[in-house]
Amino acid sequence: MTTRNFENRALDFQRHYHVTDPFIKRLGLEAELQGHSGCVNCLEWNERGDLLASGSDDQHAIIWDPFRHTKLITMHTGHAANIFSVKFLPHSEDRILITGAADTKVHVHDLTAKETTHMFSDHTNRVKRIATAPMWPNTFWSAAEDGIIRQYDLRESSKRSEVLIDLTEYCGQLVEAKCLAINPRDNNYMAVGANGPFVRLYDIRMIHNHRSSHSSAGVHTFCDKQKSIPDGAGQYYVAGHLPVKLPDYNNRLRVLVATYVTFSSDGTELLVNMGGEQVYLFDLTFKQRPYTFLLPKKCHSSSEVQNGKTTNGVSNGIHLPASRRKLAKVSSDLPPHLERIKQQANDAFARQQWTQAIQLYSLGIHEAGHNAMLYGNRAAAYMKRKWDGDHYDALRDCLKALSLNPGHLKAHFRLARCLFELKYIAEALECLDDFKSKFPEQAHSSACDALDRDIKAALFSKTDSSDDKKGNSSIRFHNFSRKESIPEDEIVLRERSFDYKHRYCGHCNTTTDIKEANFFGRSCCPILLIAPNVTCFLSCVTDHQTENENCRVVEDMEGAAQANQRRMNADPLEVMLLNMGYRITGLSSRGTEGSDDEESSESQVQCRSS
Repeated sequence: MTTRNFENRALDFQRHYHVTDPFIKRLGLEAELQGHSGCVNCLEWNERGDLLASGSDDQHAIIWDPFRHTKLITMHTGHAANIFSVKFLPHSEDRILITGAADTKVHVHDLTAKETTHMFSDHTNRVKRIATAPMWPNTFWSAAEDGIIRQYDLRESSKRSEVLIDLTEYCGQLVEAKCLAINPRDNNYMAVGANGPFVRLYDIRMIHNHRSSHSSAGVHTFCDKQKSIPDGAGQYYVAGHLPVKLPDYNNRLRVLVATYVTFSSDGTELLVNMGGEQVYLFDLTFKQRPYTFLLPKKCHSSSEVQNGKTTNGVSNGIHLPASRRKLAKVSSDLPPHLERIKQQANDAFARQQWTQAIQLYSLGIHEAGHNAMLYGNRAAAYMKRKWDGDHYDALRDCLKALSLNPGHLKAHFRLARCLFELKYIAEALECLDDFKSKFPEQAHSSACDALDRDIKAALFSKTDSSDDKKGNSSIRFHNFSRKESIPEDEIVLRERSFDYKHRYCGHCNTTTDIKEANFFGRSCCPILLIAPNVTCFLSCVTDHQTENENCRVVEDMEGAAQANQRRMNADPLEVMLLNMGYRITGLSSRGTEGSDDEESSESQVQCRSS
C-alpha cells in the first residue's frame, strides 16, 4: 500500500469513527465562563488548543484557561465598538492577538505587555473577520463591509495595509465582505463570503503575480485597476437552487449572506453558513456543477453536460430519462436489515414525520449504495417537508433515481413537480410532457392535470415578459447581472460555480450576520444534539470537545428544527412574537403523498399536487 493510500484510508477511518451518536450524546455543558459584560461575538483557540480567546461587544478581549475555567488576561482592545473577530498570530508563542471591530479598525495587541502595538484604519466599514496562515507568520487578512479584503504585513514600516481583493469591482458598491478563511493545508487559497449566495475561492499567488506583473512598484502596490483578479484565480461555489430563489427572498426582505466560511482540517472541504438559509458543505476535490444550472433544454434530452458544456450522455453525471429508452424494471430488492430500515422510514412517512423519514432513507442509501427506490422515497419526504432547499435536494434525488431506473414513474413525475417548485417553469412543462409520453396511462391522472394547470397558470402570468418564455436556466444570471450592473467576468464565474456536497438544516439563521458553523474535529455531521440558547443569540461555535453527563439538550429535535424553519420564513411581526416566547401554530405543511413500497403499484402516481 502506498503512503498516499494509507493516509486516505486512515482519514476515512478517522472521519467515520470520530463522531458517533453515543459520543455526541455524552457531550454537554461543562462550565459557563463569566467575564464579559456584552455579547460574545467570537472565539478562537490557540494552535496548541490550551488557550481560548474571546471578543465582545464590551470592546474587551479575554484570554481563558478553559480547562481551569479561569481568566488569564483581560484587556481593553482600544476599539470603540463591537469586536467581531479575534485571532492569534501563528508562531508568535500566543503573544500576539489581532482584533477586528465595528469601528472599522484592525488592532494588533501584545498580550504579554497588555498593549496595542498596531492600529490600522484603512477600512471604511465594519470589519467582520480576520484570517491568518501558518505559512506566513507575519501576514494576516481582514474582510469588511466596504467590500474589501486587505492584507497586512507586520514587517512593513508603513503601518498600512494593501488591497488584495476589491469585490466592489465585480459586485457594485453595495457589496459587503462578511467572512474569510485560509486553507490550512495549502495557505495559498482563501475563501471569501459576502452578501449574496456565492462563495469565492481565490488563489492568492496568482493575484500577487498578476499585480506584480502590472506594477512597476512591486507586488505590494496592488494598484492595477484594469483587472485585479486574473483568469483562473477565482472559483465560485453556490447551492444550486439559491440564485433562482434570490428574487423571491429579496421580495420578502430575506437577506442571503455568507456569514462564515471554514475549511476542513485536510483542506478538501469548505463549510459555509449561509445567513438567511442553511449550512452547506462543498467538496473542493470532487466538484459537481449545480443540477439546475445544467438542465438541458428538454428534460428528455440525451445530452451530456460536462464542465459547463453540452455533449452526449449525462447531465452532471446523472442520466436523464431518454424518451425512447426501454423502461426496464430494475430490481430494488434489499437485504433484510435494509428492508427493515426502509419500512421504518415508510412508517415515519405515514406518520408525517418527514425529517425522521429522511434520516432513515438516508441511512438506507448510505448502507445500500445505489437504490432507486430509496432515492425516490427520500425525494418524496423532502417534497412533503418543504424546508428551504428541500425541493432542490428532492430534484437531485429524482435525477439519481432515474439514473438507476429510467422507468421510475414516481421519480419522473416528482422531477417535474420539483422543477415547477424551483421556478423552472418551461423545463417543468417539458418534463411533464415527456412523462405523459412515457406513461400515457397517467397522462390524465388528477396529479398530472393539477400540475399541468399549475404550470400553465405560471406561464400565463409571465406572458408580459418575453424573456420569461424561455427556460430560466438560460436567462437567470443575465437578468440578475443587468440589474446589478455586474461585469461579464463575474457572470462567467457565477455560471461556472460548483454545487454543494451536503446540506445541514434545523437551525435558525437570521437576525445577525456573524453566525458561525464549524467542523467538529475533522468531521461535519448531521444534527445529533440540539442545545438551547434561551438568553441571547448564539453566534459563534468552535470545535473543542468535552464530555458531561448533565448536559442540557432539546429532546424534540424535529419540533425545534421545524420551529426554526418557520422562524426564518416568518414576517417581522411573527419573528418578534416568537422571540417574545409566543407559540405560533401551523409550523409544518401536511400532505398525503405516499412513499414508494415494494407492494405498491408502480403503474400509479401516488402523489397529489401540493
